[in-house]
Amino acid sequence: MKKLLATTALVAALALPAAAQETLDPNATPGGNITITYKDDVATLDPAIGYDWQNWSMIKSLFDGLMDYAPGTTDLRPGLAESYEVSEDGMTFTFTLREGVKFHNGREMTAEDVKYSLDRVTNPVTQSPGAGFFGAIEGYDAIASGEAETLSGVSVIDPQTVEIKLSRPDATFLHVMALNFASIVPQEAVDAAEGDFGKMPVGTGAFKLDEWTIGQRLVFAKNGDYWRDGLPYLDSVTFEVGQEPIVALLRLQNGEVDVPGDGIPPAKFQEVMADPEQAARVVEGGQLQTGYITLNVTIPPLDNVDVRKAINMAINKERITQIINGRAVPANQPLPPSMPGYTEGYDGYAYDVEAAKALLAEAGFGDGFETELYVMNTDPNPRIAQAIQQDLAAIGVDAAIQSLAQANVIEAGGAGTAPMVWSGGMAWIADFPDPSNFFGPILGCAGAEEGGWNWAKFCDAEIDAAATEADSMLDPSAPERLQMWSDVYMSVMEQAPWVPVFNEQRYTMKSARISGDDSLFVDPVSIPVNYDYIYVTE
Repeated sequence: MKKLLATTALVAALALPAAAQETLDPNATPGGNITITYKDDVATLDPAIGYDWQNWSMIKSLFDGLMDYAPGTTDLRPGLAESYEVSEDGMTFTFTLREGVKFHNGREMTAEDVKYSLDRVTNPVTQSPGAGFFGAIEGYDAIASGEAETLSGVSVIDPQTVEIKLSRPDATFLHVMALNFASIVPQEAVDAAEGDFGKMPVGTGAFKLDEWTIGQRLVFAKNGDYWRDGLPYLDSVTFEVGQEPIVALLRLQNGEVDVPGDGIPPAKFQEVMADPEQAARVVEGGQLQTGYITLNVTIPPLDNVDVRKAINMAINKERITQIINGRAVPANQPLPPSMPGYTEGYDGYAYDVEAAKALLAEAGFGDGFETELYVMNTDPNPRIAQAIQQDLAAIGVDAAIQSLAQANVIEAGGAGTAPMVWSGGMAWIADFPDPSNFFGPILGCAGAEEGGWNWAKFCDAEIDAAATEADSMLDPSAPERLQMWSDVYMSVMEQAPWVPVFNEQRYTMKSARISGDDSLFVDPVSIPVNYDYIYVTE
């Protein structure tokens, strides 16, 4: 893993003084349009709010942050910041902005926009699920509690310079500044949208929103003033929504679609892989992912830890992996095996129906109970939910399935009204390659706020404190820090707010006319596709 900070000062070693230094693909032909399909409509394009599989890469193409990643990698590089400096104690970051960067409305971006954007994402009024990422910035607690309206740690030095002071060292801070949540937005556009900025986004990104016909399509047009010279290659990207995945695959086979956004339908996976012509267009990539069931610890009887442990023991994870053609391995903890901090040798809760029944009886629920399991309605997730339902029935738990559109599942999870959620289609994929990323948003107290992605509503002050201590170390790859994170996740598993189910490999497919490095189609950051760097050959 690439180190972000050393224990001595970092001077702006990553400076890229000119956008022209971007490495362009010599084979790329500018122009053209591609078509992407999705089953569900897009919930929002507001970078402070959007946080799902479907809109993440869309938002990343509309907006930029101070930091960025090299395409197809998790290697940090400056974005809207031309350069940066870090103080010796790791507590002060000074970013020098690129000159001449324009928003889609034509106005030049300044340091005032950076401050406004960070104030906005952390203000509780915005209800950003990513607000907790910025918890290390000085003044975060005051703005989060409503005592202040701005972050005291963010200062405008001059129009091209912004200083960010932390209240504690944060080994992940530069990664945080590369998240969509840290995207820079113009206040006048947010104000003009009158609460609907997610439908009228204005950023500095490679594309700008040209059309949005609700329930039908979105069209992104090339930003002719984009600050990275020569990008994007495409003139436009069309997202068609309301497309069933099997229909989307057929349309791809007929040359009408370039990327099926919901992936290869599991029912068609073997057929696709058995056809050499189709298999040649399949792109496979590793990912830092965990699929899981959340158990809402605030809803009885899931507020009983023994009930949660019994549910963990009731789930046949091997059988569930077969539903997705074996494209995953069973999980036993929140972190995926390739993530630093993963606890080797930990077996988790073994599949044991009789032991689960006994534990449920000890907890006072020998006759079982009724509950609800929320699931995204795109295949294979309803089928996985049915398998979970059958496993629970074997120990006397009657789980009614609520199969809904992704946005509705996310809403119920964030509101805390869903007793159980199968995360499939929304399963956690790391925003950046650090163990902290699997905690704060989805298991930490900050994520348990209304609208957050901690759908288990699990909040343990001692575990939160241990997580904060781990992130306060300057060296992100220090063995002591990784051991601290291992301990955090073992403490989480003792309380069983999740059932970790599997760690999935990513597969997608592209049309014969679409090109670009394969890593762009399984981009670990611009999930699922990095639209800024792909192109068409005909």
